[in-house]
Amino acid sequence: MKIAVLLGGTSEERDVSIASGAQVFRALRSRGHEVVAVDTARGTLQGEDEARLLESGVGPQPPSEEELRRLRQGNPLALAENPALREADVVFLALHGGSGEDGTLQAILDFAGITYTGSGLLASAIAMDKDVAKRLFKLAGVPTAPWLMAPVEPETVERELGFPVVIKPSKQGSSVGLSIVRERAELEDALARAARFDDEVMLERFIPGRELTVGILAGQPLAVGEIIPRGEVFDYESKYQLGGAEEIFPAALPEEDSERVRELGLRAHTALKLRDYSRVDFRLDPNGNLWCLEVNTLPGMTSTSLLPKSAAAVGIAFDEVCERICELALARRAAGTGGPGTAAGRGNEV
Repeated sequence: MKIAVLLGGTSEERDVSIASGAQVFRALRSRGHEVVAVDTARGTLQGEDEARLLESGVGPQPPSEEELRRLRQGNPLALAENPALREADVVFLALHGGSGEDGTLQAILDFAGITYTGSGLLASAIAMDKDVAKRLFKLAGVPTAPWLMAPVEPETVERELGFPVVIKPSKQGSSVGLSIVRERAELEDALARAARFDDEVMLERFIPGRELTVGILAGQPLAVGEIIPRGEVFDYESKYQLGGAEEIFPAALPEEDSERVRELGLRAHTALKLRDYSRVDFRLDPNGNLWCLEVNTLPGMTSTSLLPKSAAAVGIAFDEVCERICELALARRAAGTGGPGTAAGRGNEV
């Protein structure tokens, strides 16, 4: 296959995307495919630029606002005319957050007739919007923590959610802008912090307990894992720095609990009309109740990422995962159910 790995982007998760893309790039090349790396902000990477970018790691903090503002000055529509994307059999989306994961880029690729991996524009937009996603979870019978959307009075927060409460941007990933607020006096600062990253801010009841995750690949749940962060929350630093968290696959759970996670994970994936693959995160509270936190449509593919570990625990190696994801996109195109120029290609069939 001729594969273009699309990475980088202009969101706060740019460094994570580059790290993911670098590993996907190498894995697909190791399978004998012709692979090129394309940074959405800088174009096709070659020679020293390719090596330098693909060898960069993930820092403890996201890129600065100034750096991201500079990268956003280009014209995103020009990406559809990139020869590397036009000539590829399939484009592997190794993007996280922002326009790379919220359906914007998917819409551009759809109208350009370019086959790409992962979910389509509608499903991507739905999953990125945490408020909309949680509404669909409830309709599908997937338990999720009670929430409110700002602006909201402190009295309402205290009455309907109680403290502590999680405050986060509604359309961000990697715990960017997230805070745990324990008393009313902390609300204003936490809301302002989250609002730096999104114009919609969610307040969600904090669920104590164990953090669990399950990968979904080709409509099948993979192994359930447990994340034990170094701190109280699985934040940006814990996610991407070695030693930031202990990740156990498979999780040490009774089989009936693991099966519940797998069943609810697949139900959440289906409720959001996702396709190809995703990763679904849960909390298991001290009373044994499961609560869906969110679904990641383009989960991380770095050395510390959870989807590859979920797959490895059921015997699927990382390079095989990457190749299967590409094959799923090509199969949709061949069947006329998700390729360029088809109605389904612009939709989000499961």
